[in-house]
Amino acid sequence: MAVNEDHPGEQGAAEPVKLIGIRETALSLDEVFRAVGDDAAGGIALFVGTVRNHDGGADVDALGYSCHPTAEAEMRRIAEKVVADYPVRALAAVHRVGNLKIGDLAVVVAVSCPHRGEAFEACRKLIDDLKHEVPIWKHQMFSDGTEEWVGA
Repeated sequence: MAVNEDHPGEQGAAEPVKLIGIRETALSLDEVFRAVGDDAAGGIALFVGTVRNHDGGADVDALGYSCHPTAEAEMRRIAEKVVADYPVRALAAVHRVGNLKIGDLAVVVAVSCPHRGEAFEACRKLIDDLKHEVPIWKHQMFSDGTEEWVGA
């Protein structure tokens, strides 16, 4: 069946940014997934960033995230850029701050679009731009007693 590009379901939604947040509490996959549900979406792409036990060949014992007061506004700006470039039906992004343990969820983003390819591309653009542009900093503590700050 040929795609009818003029059908409203093939277009981005009028208000697709459903959830943007910086959280001091544990993140919820269910909350983000529910936020991007849309009857016209044929694809939902979800990315989950977790705290790993190593970085750059060194063992990580713990880490903490902190952010600039403008971080949430920057997340929204990036989300708006993504919805301008893709036919997004719904978008959600939340990032954790505070002290996290190995295995904790650090960031969860999701995008729903009419088709899977668009959803994958939009989700990839969203997480890549959030990681590079949002003023969130990671303070890693390594097993050898050293530490490092990383961030946008």
